[in-house]
Amino acid sequence: MPINYTHAVHPRLAERKASGPTKTRDVTRLHHPNPILRFNARAGLAITVVVGTMWAAYVFAAIALVSLPDNIHSKQELILWISSSFLQLVLLPIIIVGQNIQARASDKRAEDTYKDADAVLHESVEIQAHLKAQDAEIEKILQMVEGMRSAS
Repeated sequence: MPINYTHAVHPRLAERKASGPTKTRDVTRLHHPNPILRFNARAGLAITVVVGTMWAAYVFAAIALVSLPDNIHSKQELILWISSSFLQLVLLPIIIVGQNIQARASDKRAEDTYKDADAVLHESVEIQAHLKAQDAEIEKILQMVEGMRSAS
């Protein structure tokens, strides 16, 4: 009884090998065919890169502090200044810095997951080769058993 098995390679494997892991920078519209979307993406990225630094937070804090003397007259004005000027100006770049760090961490996780999947794929190919070698040996044993049956 011959063993009939043919391993069919899934087409996604070649596609995955060629593309590599998806990163945050890969899903932007920096290379979009539409020039308006491309311009908007590049302008937005440039502004985000500049504003999304702790130096921008320090500059914004200094700008907000310039208007502080005009807002110390009453408790209400001070609270309004803190909430509308200081917090909004300073927290914006700090939040962007945090989001950039989270995006890098997400990219690292994606890369690690990709490498893990690649390792599992390699192991499954090795298992297929091992099973193929075992099938050949089982085939030999089956032929010997058939030969013994025929001789008796």
